[in-house]
Amino acid sequence: MKKLLYAFTILGIINLSFGQVQTPQPSPSTEIKQVVGLTDVTIEYARPATRGRVIFGDLVPYDQIWRTGANANTKITFSDDVKIGDDLLQSGSYAIYTRPSKDTWQVYFYTKTDNWGLPNEWDENLVAATFITQVKHSDIKVENFTIEIRNLHNDGADLALAWDDVYVKIPFEVPTKQKALTSIENTLSANPSGNDYYAAASYYQQEGKDLEKALGWINKAIEENSERYWYHRPRALVLADLGRYDEAIEAAQASLKLAETAGNTDYVRLNEKSIVKWTKKLENQ
Repeated sequence: MKKLLYAFTILGIINLSFGQVQTPQPSPSTEIKQVVGLTDVTIEYARPATRGRVIFGDLVPYDQIWRTGANANTKITFSDDVKIGDDLLQSGSYAIYTRPSKDTWQVYFYTKTDNWGLPNEWDENLVAATFITQVKHSDIKVENFTIEIRNLHNDGADLALAWDDVYVKIPFEVPTKQKALTSIENTLSANPSGNDYYAAASYYQQEGKDLEKALGWINKAIEENSERYWYHRPRALVLADLGRYDEAIEAAQASLKLAETAGNTDYVRLNEKSIVKWTKKLENQ
């Protein structure tokens, strides 16, 4: 009898352990990761829903500090130092707090990230950066609070916050130029490959830097492998930027022919458009 009772007790414990009720989170947590230029950006936050409520000016009062999401701190992490407005934000993790008003939001990057919601006591010494942004309204309402990284470019992006009909953005800059130039200098002074010369030349062309140096690099890449249509494309672009349209057309034709053989229709179209454009430039010279 004792053995039987013991067996039922064990079964009861097992049932309690594995029979927990599971329900959806009212404010689901999410994480987004994005490389901006050469900088890793990670955002962790919870996403409360509108559920028919009036959000700003009611659920989220105006002119008071808001946790900017739900549950634990909304946290952003940068792998490099970044610039937000006039403030330099060192690499690391920050809690994002905001002070919404009707026309503007004040955004705070707070160094203490382990609060549940707002800090028990707000400490201005822990504010690493502050940014004031204008409120925009949209005809399309966002049901769940959303943070995105938008308008990506080599040197930065926008941190975009949206909920209900409100949208705000916080532009930030990343140190891509410094990191890219250091990488190019270190790599090309060692034992560079054709791909290294191609990447360096492409970056210089995109940034409008020393085009003669870029041309020398892409020529070295093509010397290593002349069958790669994507090598000939930046060579054509560099030559066009230098105003040498006849040579640019020849380079584009080489890229086009190789792309046709490889079946890459995107490069075919790009080169066809460039050839038409540069031919007109030649005619007008």
